[in-house]
Amino acid sequence: MTRRYGLVIDLERCIGCDTCTIACKLENGLEKGSWIRVETVGGPHRDTPEGKHPQLSMHFLPVLCMHCDQPPCVDVCPLEAIFKREDGIVLVDEEKCDGCQACLPACPYGALTYDEEENTVRKCTLCVHRLAEGLDPFCLTCCETEAIYFGDRNDPASTVARVTALRNAVALKPELGTKPAVYYCPTRDGRIE
Repeated sequence: MTRRYGLVIDLERCIGCDTCTIACKLENGLEKGSWIRVETVGGPHRDTPEGKHPQLSMHFLPVLCMHCDQPPCVDVCPLEAIFKREDGIVLVDEEKCDGCQACLPACPYGALTYDEEENTVRKCTLCVHRLAEGLDPFCLTCCETEAIYFGDRNDPASTVARVTALRNAVALKPELGTKPAVYYCPTRDGRIE
């Protein structure tokens, strides 16, 4: 069976510290922004829960490229600069990309970024350069709360497959049919978004 790389993010463990966003920025030499963003789910502001005491609710949601089985960004790219590898990792060939940005609105997760200075679209690569060396993605390595798991989703013995099954992890926006390779372990109250 072919490998299908993916992540599982445990929302009970994520504390919204943004270490993953900084790790991504450093590892990929990004001048501005990061290929991971951490959203607050709950109240109207980053540190404001929803509800009234004692029924308060808030959690953090790291969002990155979902490395979809059916990636809409691939379908809309007129130059075929975005492609999916056999192992499921979706990449941008920056040599082919002309910066048209047709892919940006196609991504339902908002995971693509436009680099104005380089006139190219960029996104999470699951650190393919590190995988080639037998290393994990840098966001996982740096996560202090060990909220990120990585591995082969097609291998039932892998950590990501076991955590997905044990914790009933789910994908964001499954109704869209993109079949993401990034899953989330829900909070105690069963929430993701």
